[in-house]
Amino acid sequence: MAKQVEVTRTFNAPVEMVWKVWTEPELVKRWWGPKHFTSPVARLDFREGGKSIVSMKAPKEMGGQEYYSIWEYKKIVPFNTIEFVQSLSDNDGNKTDPTKVGMPADFPIDIRTVVTFRAIAEDKTEMTVTEYAAFGTISEFAQIGLEQSMEKMVAIFS
Repeated sequence: MAKQVEVTRTFNAPVEMVWKVWTEPELVKRWWGPKHFTSPVARLDFREGGKSIVSMKAPKEMGGQEYYSIWEYKKIVPFNTIEFVQSLSDNDGNKTDPTKVGMPADFPIDIRTVVTFRAIAEDKTEMTVTEYAAFGTISEFAQIGLEQSMEKMVAIFS
């Protein structure tokens, strides 16, 4: 069972533009969640100690449920690193037990997330997202979901 999932992508954009996909609500809504999911909510309080609330909504054919998460920011180094803890929550941002929203009993309550940015050319950025948690039975889905979210992010710059 995976203790971390990680995805690295290269974007055809400078670091400052790639950084914005984490700091601007309308951009977060374009990529948060796996393929076919939408993100109706992105209320961002992007600062160390801040807490953002984001949601992902399943398509109708997958039940249509909306899942909320909070991102509690621990460290922000502009254009370099974002560290936060993500947890499932209610729509008001109160942390919730994952089993109460239909997740398996071994779904992690807290997922430490580290995002790093590296300029590899004037208009090219490499970004790595690493999620640290004991993912249990959802290990494979966590990896696939992160990869699909990052593909949606890459498409913003295509």
